[in-house]
Amino acid sequence: MSLPRKIIHCDCDCFYASIEMRDNPDLADKPIAVGGSPDRRGVVATCNYAARKFGIHSAMASATARKRCPDLIIIRPDMEKYRQASNLIHAVFQNYTDIIEPLSLDEAFLDVSLSNQYQGSATRIAEAIRSEVHEKVGITISAGIAPNKFLAKIASDWNKPDGQFVITPEQVEEFVAKLPVKKLHGVGKVTASKMKRLGIENCNDLRQLSVEKLRDYFGSFGDRLHDLSLGIDNRPVQTQRIRKSVSVENTYAVDLLCLAHCLDELPDLNLRLAKRLGKLDDDYQIHKQFIKIKFHDFVHTTVEMLSATTAPENFKNLCQQGFARGDRPVRLLGMGVRLMPKQTEDETSKDENQLILGLEREA
Repeated sequence: MSLPRKIIHCDCDCFYASIEMRDNPDLADKPIAVGGSPDRRGVVATCNYAARKFGIHSAMASATARKRCPDLIIIRPDMEKYRQASNLIHAVFQNYTDIIEPLSLDEAFLDVSLSNQYQGSATRIAEAIRSEVHEKVGITISAGIAPNKFLAKIASDWNKPDGQFVITPEQVEEFVAKLPVKKLHGVGKVTASKMKRLGIENCNDLRQLSVEKLRDYFGSFGDRLHDLSLGIDNRPVQTQRIRKSVSVENTYAVDLLCLAHCLDELPDLNLRLAKRLGKLDDDYQIHKQFIKIKFHDFVHTTVEMLSATTAPENFKNLCQQGFARGDRPVRLLGMGVRLMPKQTEDETSKDENQLILGLEREA
């Protein structure tokens, strides 16, 4: 029987905002957000905890955030500065293990199962990482320690900010039983609402249902829900993360009033998408094209189709279908491709001969 893994999930506390407060200590006690201008339909990328007290959160429209907090200071993102800080943070991670799965600039899974540092204590390793990040980068980071990735990610959010939380193998069953289903990865608003109608509030409720019944209610996701309700997650920490999509989008200062105006924006978006795809390595191939539309009332939809190219005509057709779902002014328009690792020629030709219209995805 193999020993339980020791997984640490590290997640910086309001990363962009923390960097801004580090560089300007006068901001420390003031509500700040990093994001776009409220006058140009910008959105909040992140905000500090002083701003969160007003109900401000990431992806909120900057104009809405400013209404909730008139004194909110909105700072334009400086991605180069954030990338430099990220490089320092990931260098700290590498001092403790080579098995690292980066999730973003400020977040990663670390497998320290085989580490001899601190007598192999994942708890003490996490403490050391947090201390070193604070010393070298000047910001705080929270950590979750658990036997698998699913639980480590939940644990890292338990004692934020500037804290850590440990779930030992012996604590898994009891901890997960009480866990609200909305905490489970993949359970969005629609699925959570369905679960509530079925009387499913926590993982213990899920455990009362058979795999077959979960499949009836939630399709293939039922198998995953069954495992998660028991605290089971056998995914390894992937040192080379597989990219799943590349996309570009634009939020317009003035609504695109009709389909024709949306179609006029596609060539520019396609050029930007091609530029991003040009930076991608040769290990991937395109297997879908998609269009994302957010209407003026913030209702959004995504339409996609199987395709091995970035054919402009396909994007045009997808845009027409997406716009027809709302038929009202558009505030955001995006396009992109889904990716997969390269296949053999036989497998690729099979995909190229299929065409499937995409369905609206859960928010």
